[in-house]
Amino acid sequence: MARGDPPSEWTAVAKGAVRVSSTSLSGKQITLTYVEPGVWFGDVAMFDGDQRTHDAYAHGATTLLCVSRNDFQKILTVHVELYEALMRLQARRIRTLFGLVEDLNTLPLRARLAKQLLHLVRSYGVPCLSDGSETRIGLQLAQEELAQLLGASRQRVNQELKSMERENAIRIEQGGLVVRNRDMLMRIEAES
Repeated sequence: MARGDPPSEWTAVAKGAVRVSSTSLSGKQITLTYVEPGVWFGDVAMFDGDQRTHDAYAHGATTLLCVSRNDFQKILTVHVELYEALMRLQARRIRTLFGLVEDLNTLPLRARLAKQLLHLVRSYGVPCLSDGSETRIGLQLAQEELAQLLGASRQRVNQELKSMERENAIRIEQGGLVVRNRDMLMRIEAES
């Protein structure tokens, strides 16, 4: 789904992840979020009938559930109680958006990174077989992709990750990141 496309369907991630991003006029890619299983997206364009504002790409093997605009409108006509649930969904997204803007303006990169890693563990965490106290982040992100999520450079994110690894909060592996100590990440997040 690309920015500028007319809204034709409302989509949910059934399995995997969808990267929602934008490209600036200068060509810089900006990742806004990764949509996790069970979460709907594309609804803003469905509600206002305007064009999509961002691009959405499957991140690895992904299964989507799509509801056409016509079917969506029929469902809402029959089940008006869904409007309240949709309002709560939009309110939660607005709160999340305000929180992200606040974090970007008030938290140092180290705290934002710790907070993002904790979020990724909640959304995509898989217990490590070798050590049950450690959690692998199942969503494989390159450091560049993680940096885009944080509005930072890959180099700065790499420095912070290595610092967290020296502190035994995380472990950097070929296939991604392992969170070794959630409490340490929570302390890093709270330090600011």
